[in-house]
Amino acid sequence: MKKIVVLTGAGMSVESGLKTFRDADGLWEDYPVQDVATHDGWLRDPALVTNFYNMLRKKCLDAQPNEGHRLVAALESKYDVTVVTQNVDNLHEMAGSSHVVHLHGELMKVCSSVDPYDPRYIQTLTRENPEVKVGTKAGDGSLLRPHIVFFQEAVPMIEVAARECSKADIFIIIGTSLVVYPAAGLVGYVPAHAPIYLIDPGNVNLGQSGVEHLKMGASAGMRKLYDKLMG
Repeated sequence: MKKIVVLTGAGMSVESGLKTFRDADGLWEDYPVQDVATHDGWLRDPALVTNFYNMLRKKCLDAQPNEGHRLVAALESKYDVTVVTQNVDNLHEMAGSSHVVHLHGELMKVCSSVDPYDPRYIQTLTRENPEVKVGTKAGDGSLLRPHIVFFQEAVPMIEVAARECSKADIFIIIGTSLVVYPAAGLVGYVPAHAPIYLIDPGNVNLGQSGVEHLKMGASAGMRKLYDKLMG
């Protein structure tokens, strides 16, 4: 069974109604990114950050996977598929994808602010109770924080993602401008024999030849590529 690795970014979830940002100078849901998505922002005002992610979870819970998400999941009927996503939503899982690597964390999880990756203190919030009360503490006594990789922090799942990319027979990129590192460097791990498909309505320069660019949104692009790969 051939292996497909799908790298997804913000454009994957735009059709599901979720806003995002492109860099640390932007806005996210009208908040300055440096206030709500950086390590310094968390240290400066944990209450603001906690309430921002409470709001974001409510928006995420109202969102549904779009056709692009569903078609990525449907590829599993013929291929071994790994999704590597820069998004913090769980729309890929909701659509049925069974192997998802989250580079930048998961919105529905919270963790210790001293050691965010200590599994003893990672909690998954529920649809019924998606909010964290300001001041709530993790099991180690530190403040409970979003299980999100903030700017200024390392990306611990990047090595796992790189290993997956190195095994790809087919590589698909959806909805990312590939300007944010280290995720942008993952293309360099793709074997030379693997065809690369890019689905994005904008002009994206991957810096390498042989890339088939479908200049359309996630759903339309995945419909066209799905028909090609499943034919």
